[in-house]
Parts: sequence; structure tokens; C-alpha cells
Amino acid sequence: MTRPSRQLRTLERGILCLVIGAAVLLGPRFLQGTRWFEMVAGAYLVGWFALVLGVVLIVVELLKLGRKRQ
Repeated sequence: MTRPSRQLRTLERGILCLVIGAAVLLGPRFLQGTRWFEMVAGAYLVGWFALVLGVVLIVVELLKLGRKRQ
């Protein structure tokens, strides 16, 4: 397994969590009538957790950047 050339920053992780959370929460609207609907609809707690985690990671990174500038 190869390592990435640089590690993901907290801001990038936060954005990825926001995207994943939004996909999980909005997925059932687009997957109605498919086998995936029940699985994705049952994971709404995971979607909310990912959204909250993404917001927290973004806020932490912005606070770190604000402290560096001062």
C-alpha cells in the first residue's frame, strides 16, 4: 500500500464529511423504488453524524487558521 504524498488537512476532511452526509441524507429521494432505498434510508443517523462532523472539522480548521494569522 502506498501512502499519499501529503496527508489530508482538516478542512478537506470536513468537506468530504459534508459531501458524504449530504449524499446519505439526499440519496433516498433519488433511489426510490430500488433495492438501495431501504439501506440508504436506514442510514439517516450516519448522514446527520457525517454532516455534524464535517461542520466541526471545518470550524476547527478555520479557528486554527485564524490563530496563525494573529
